[in-house]
Amino acid sequence: MNLILLGPPGAGKGTQAKRLEEALSIRQLSTGEMLREAVASGSELGREAKRIMDAGDLVPDSVMIRMISERVDQPDCRNGFILDGFPRTVAQAEALDAMLAEKGRAIDHVIEFQVDEDAMVARILKRRDEEGRSDDNEETLRKRLDVYRRQTAPIIPHYRGKGALKTVDGMASMDAVTAQLEAIVGAT
Repeated sequence: MNLILLGPPGAGKGTQAKRLEEALSIRQLSTGEMLREAVASGSELGREAKRIMDAGDLVPDSVMIRMISERVDQPDCRNGFILDGFPRTVAQAEALDAMLAEKGRAIDHVIEFQVDEDAMVARILKRRDEEGRSDDNEETLRKRLDVYRRQTAPIIPHYRGKGALKTVDGMASMDAVTAQLEAIVGAT
Protein backbone atom coordinates (compact mmCIF):
# COMPACT_ATOMS: atom_id res chain seq x y z
CA MET A 1 0.00 0.00 0.00
CA ASN A 2 1.38 3.38 -1.03
CA LEU A 3 0.21 6.46 0.86
CA ILE A 4 0.70 10.21 0.81
CA LEU A 5 -0.12 12.22 3.93
CA LEU A 6 -1.04 15.85 3.21
CA GLY A 7 -1.66 18.66 5.62
CA PRO A 8 -0.08 21.79 6.97
CA PRO A 9 2.98 21.72 9.20
CA GLY A 10 2.07 20.60 12.70
CA ALA A 11 -1.04 18.67 11.65
CA GLY A 12 0.35 15.42 13.08
CA LYS A 13 1.35 13.69 9.84
CA GLY A 14 4.73 12.50 11.11
CA THR A 15 3.27 11.04 14.30
CA GLN A 16 0.54 9.24 12.39
CA ALA A 17 2.96 8.02 9.70
CA LYS A 18 4.96 6.23 12.39
CA ARG A 19 1.78 4.55 13.66
CA LEU A 20 0.76 3.49 10.14
CA GLU A 21 4.26 2.26 9.42
CA GLU A 22 3.94 -0.14 12.34
CA ALA A 23 0.33 -1.16 11.68
CA LEU A 24 0.82 -1.83 7.95
CA SER A 25 4.46 -2.99 7.86
CA ILE A 26 5.24 -0.33 5.27
CA ARG A 27 8.04 2.24 5.27
CA GLN A 28 7.72 5.93 6.04
CA LEU A 29 9.87 7.90 3.60
CA SER A 30 11.16 11.32 4.53
CA THR A 31 12.67 13.24 1.64
CA GLY A 32 14.99 15.06 4.03
CA GLU A 33 16.23 11.75 5.41
CA MET A 34 16.61 10.36 1.88
CA LEU A 35 18.71 13.37 0.87
CA ARG A 36 20.98 12.98 3.90
CA GLU A 37 21.37 9.23 3.21
CA ALA A 38 22.11 9.80 -0.49
CA VAL A 39 24.79 12.39 0.34
CA ALA A 40 26.32 10.14 3.03
CA SER A 41 26.40 7.17 0.62
CA GLY A 42 28.58 9.04 -1.85
CA SER A 43 26.47 7.71 -4.73
CA GLU A 44 26.30 9.61 -8.00
CA LEU A 45 22.86 10.91 -7.04
CA GLY A 46 24.12 11.81 -3.56
CA ARG A 47 27.08 13.73 -4.98
CA GLU A 48 24.75 15.60 -7.35
CA ALA A 49 22.39 16.51 -4.49
CA LYS A 50 25.32 17.61 -2.32
CA ARG A 51 26.67 19.93 -5.05
CA ILE A 52 23.24 21.53 -5.38
CA MET A 53 22.70 21.92 -1.63
CA ASP A 54 26.25 23.19 -1.04
CA ALA A 55 25.54 25.91 -3.61
CA GLY A 56 22.53 26.89 -1.50
CA ASP A 57 20.02 25.85 -4.13
CA LEU A 58 16.89 23.72 -3.77
CA VAL A 59 17.19 20.17 -5.04
CA PRO A 60 15.22 20.10 -8.32
CA ASP A 61 12.15 17.91 -8.77
CA SER A 62 13.94 15.66 -11.25
CA VAL A 63 16.61 14.76 -8.67
CA MET A 64 14.00 14.21 -5.94
CA ILE A 65 11.96 11.92 -8.20
CA ARG A 66 15.09 9.91 -9.10
CA MET A 67 15.93 9.59 -5.42
CA ILE A 68 12.40 8.46 -4.52
CA SER A 69 12.43 6.07 -7.48
CA GLU A 70 15.60 4.41 -6.20
CA ARG A 71 14.28 4.35 -2.64
CA VAL A 72 10.92 2.68 -3.42
CA ASP A 73 12.80 -0.08 -5.25
CA GLN A 74 14.54 -1.13 -2.03
CA PRO A 75 13.33 -4.29 -0.27
CA ASP A 76 11.87 -2.50 2.77
CA CYS A 77 9.39 -0.72 0.45
CA ARG A 78 8.16 -3.96 -1.14
CA ASN A 79 4.92 -3.82 0.90
CA GLY A 80 4.52 -0.10 0.29
CA PHE A 81 5.51 3.28 1.60
CA ILE A 82 4.21 6.46 3.20
CA LEU A 83 5.30 9.84 1.82
CA ASP A 84 5.04 12.74 4.25
CA GLY A 85 6.40 16.02 2.93
CA PHE A 86 6.38 15.06 -0.72
CA PRO A 87 4.95 15.95 -3.14
CA ARG A 88 4.76 19.65 -2.29
CA THR A 89 3.59 20.92 -5.70
CA VAL A 90 1.30 19.74 -8.49
CA ALA A 91 4.36 19.32 -10.75
CA GLN A 92 5.94 17.02 -8.17
CA ALA A 93 2.67 15.07 -7.83
CA GLU A 94 2.48 14.58 -11.60
CA ALA A 95 6.13 13.50 -11.78
CA LEU A 96 5.62 11.09 -8.86
CA ASP A 97 2.54 9.59 -10.52
CA ALA A 98 4.42 9.11 -13.81
CA MET A 99 7.46 7.53 -12.12
CA LEU A 100 5.28 5.10 -10.16
CA ALA A 101 3.25 4.23 -13.28
CA GLU A 102 6.50 3.25 -15.02
CA LYS A 103 7.07 0.81 -12.16
CA GLY A 104 3.52 -0.53 -12.32
CA ARG A 105 2.74 1.09 -8.97
CA ALA A 106 0.41 3.86 -7.88
CA ILE A 107 -0.59 5.86 -4.85
CA ASP A 108 -3.46 4.01 -3.14
CA HIS A 109 -4.59 6.77 -0.79
CA VAL A 110 -3.81 10.45 -0.38
CA ILE A 111 -4.98 11.42 3.08
CA GLU A 112 -5.52 15.07 3.89
CA PHE A 113 -5.33 16.13 7.53
CA GLN A 114 -7.97 18.86 7.87
CA VAL A 115 -7.19 21.27 10.68
CA ASP A 116 -8.31 24.58 12.11
CA GLU A 117 -5.17 26.66 11.61
CA ASP A 118 -5.67 28.96 14.61
CA ALA A 119 -6.31 26.03 16.95
CA MET A 120 -3.33 24.18 15.51
CA VAL A 121 -1.02 27.18 16.02
CA ALA A 122 -2.22 27.39 19.63
CA ARG A 123 -1.55 23.66 20.07
CA ILE A 124 1.98 23.97 18.64
CA LEU A 125 2.76 27.02 20.78
CA LYS A 126 1.60 25.09 23.85
CA ARG A 127 3.91 22.21 22.85
CA ARG A 128 6.75 24.71 22.44
CA ASP A 129 6.22 26.02 25.95
CA GLU A 130 5.96 22.51 27.43
CA GLU A 131 8.96 21.10 25.54
CA GLY A 132 11.12 24.22 25.26
CA ARG A 133 11.17 24.13 21.44
CA SER A 134 12.44 27.51 20.31
CA ASP A 135 11.85 26.71 16.61
CA ASP A 136 8.08 26.88 17.08
CA ASN A 137 7.13 30.57 17.06
CA GLU A 138 3.90 32.03 15.75
CA GLU A 139 5.42 34.12 12.96
CA THR A 140 7.34 31.16 11.53
CA LEU A 141 4.32 28.89 11.85
CA ARG A 142 2.07 31.37 10.03
CA LYS A 143 4.63 31.66 7.20
CA ARG A 144 4.84 27.87 6.88
CA LEU A 145 1.04 27.66 6.77
CA ASP A 146 0.91 30.31 4.04
CA VAL A 147 3.49 28.41 1.97
CA TYR A 148 1.45 25.22 2.44
CA ARG A 149 -1.76 26.96 1.26
CA ARG A 150 -0.07 28.47 -1.81
CA GLN A 151 2.18 25.59 -2.93
CA THR A 152 0.92 22.30 -1.52
CA ALA A 153 -2.85 22.66 -1.09
CA PRO A 154 -3.33 22.79 -4.91
CA ILE A 155 -2.33 19.09 -4.92
CA ILE A 156 -5.66 18.27 -3.24
CA PRO A 157 -7.81 18.71 -6.39
CA HIS A 158 -5.21 16.74 -8.39
CA TYR A 159 -5.69 13.67 -6.21
CA ARG A 160 -9.42 14.26 -5.69
CA GLY A 161 -9.80 14.01 -9.47
CA LYS A 162 -8.01 10.65 -9.40
CA GLY A 163 -10.38 9.36 -6.69
CA ALA A 164 -7.47 8.83 -4.26
CA LEU A 165 -8.19 11.65 -1.79
CA LYS A 166 -9.57 10.92 1.68
CA THR A 167 -9.74 13.26 4.65
CA VAL A 168 -9.33 12.92 8.39
CA ASP A 169 -10.10 15.34 11.20
CA GLY A 170 -6.60 16.35 12.20
CA MET A 171 -7.94 18.20 15.22
CA ALA A 172 -9.25 15.00 16.84
CA SER A 173 -7.25 13.23 19.53
CA MET A 174 -4.18 11.31 18.42
CA ASP A 175 -5.93 7.95 18.90
CA ALA A 176 -9.06 9.14 17.06
CA VAL A 177 -6.97 10.26 14.08
CA THR A 178 -5.22 6.88 14.08
CA ALA A 179 -8.61 5.14 14.07
CA GLN A 180 -9.76 7.29 11.11
CA LEU A 181 -6.57 6.44 9.20
CA GLU A 182 -6.82 2.74 9.94
CA ALA A 183 -10.43 2.73 8.72
CA ILE A 184 -9.32 4.33 5.42
CA VAL A 185 -6.47 1.91 4.81
CA GLY A 186 -8.26 -1.15 6.16
CA ALA A 187 -5.82 -1.74 9.01
CA THR A 188 -8.52 -2.20 11.64
